Amino acid sequence: MILIDKPYVSKFLIETIATYNLPIVATSVAQDLVKNQKLNWISESKAIELVKNNPTIPIYSNSENAISWVEKNLQFSNRPKEIHLFKNKLKFRETIKELFPNYFFKGLKFSELDSISVDNFKFPFIIKPTVGFFSLGVHKVANPNEWKKVVSKIKSEIIDVKKYYPNEVVNTNHFIAEECIKGEEFAIDCYFNSSKNPVILNISHHLFSSGEDLSDRVYSTSQTIIKQHLNNVQQFLNKLADKVNLTNFPIHIEVRINAEGKIIPIEVNALRFGGWCTTADLAHYAYGFNPYYYFITGKEPDWKSIFSTCENKLFSIVILNNNSGILNNQVKSFDYNLLLKDFEYPLELRKTDIVKSAIFGILFTKTSLENKEELATILTSDLKKYITF
Repeated sequence: MILIDKPYVSKFLIETIATYNLPIVATSVAQDLVKNQKLNWISESKAIELVKNNPTIPIYSNSENAISWVEKNLQFSNRPKEIHLFKNKLKFRETIKELFPNYFFKGLKFSELDSISVDNFKFPFIIKPTVGFFSLGVHKVANPNEWKKVVSKIKSEIIDVKKYYPNEVVNTNHFIAEECIKGEEFAIDCYFNSSKNPVILNISHHLFSSGEDLSDRVYSTSQTIIKQHLNNVQQFLNKLADKVNLTNFPIHIEVRINAEGKIIPIEVNALRFGGWCTTADLAHYAYGFNPYYYFITGKEPDWKSIFSTCENKLFSIVILNNNSGILNNQVKSFDYNLLLKDFEYPLELRKTDIVKSAIFGILFTKTSLENKEELATILTSDLKKYITF
């Protein structure tokens, strides 16, 4: 069963729904976003009945916004509780603290940020909303002297955050402070199958321009990345599965892996893979299989067979967040043609309204292993070369 909600649904996901005749819930938002009336639309009452008859029926949503529908209509099931086990970062930390007994974290109320003393916190630490998305409101605090400046930034950002996302997606009333995790960051798309075992569908390397960078700009996947981390990630997810006890449940989990191979989770997003239909669509470009269909049907990738036929290149998503310093409402245009010329092999460009979405769009691209410089360049770009204002 598929739940569609704002802000974006990809052509590939819609084609998947059509090809496999997957039931899609006919909410008003979904029907507004997806105009294809030939799909297997089911009423909201029918969707609720399906869950009552089969509490572990696979449910996939393209968006965090659909959480509110689940909370409103599926309270009789475990789904709302399962979602918030992950969506609330503080609750998630408390659930897995036995796996990481020395890890520092602390819940904070927004109303307390001005008055709380952080002198006894473990520095450096990260502060972010307990319910968040797209690195919104996320800041690094290197020492006690930076605290007031960071709090000021958070206050100014909250005004914009509330414009774009409901409380179910980004709740700025509560925050979590947690220690900085050393290592490289990776995003994992996976699901817990009918036997409650985790199945990995993609592993993407989240690239940063510096140690201070906390933004979402470039995620890359490749044969090399999957081969290097598959077994280690599988072992970690097996331990997580013992703690969360989930059936037919998709997640997008972000982790850090240090030099010794130790994996520490940063956050987990429930009921979906990468937001804006990104990392699952990327896996299809890179490896040829359909992650949405694999989840719904409980199928597992045969990585050995996949690697024998797919290209050994870097497949990346580039999120065109506005880090130019130019206010969104002052942007006149963005030169997408110039952007495309800066990449070896663009695969797909999703243009968005910067005022409505806070990003210029998302680019999917394929890069030869010897041409990584194009990714390094966009990673550090302020995008001003593409902007008219």
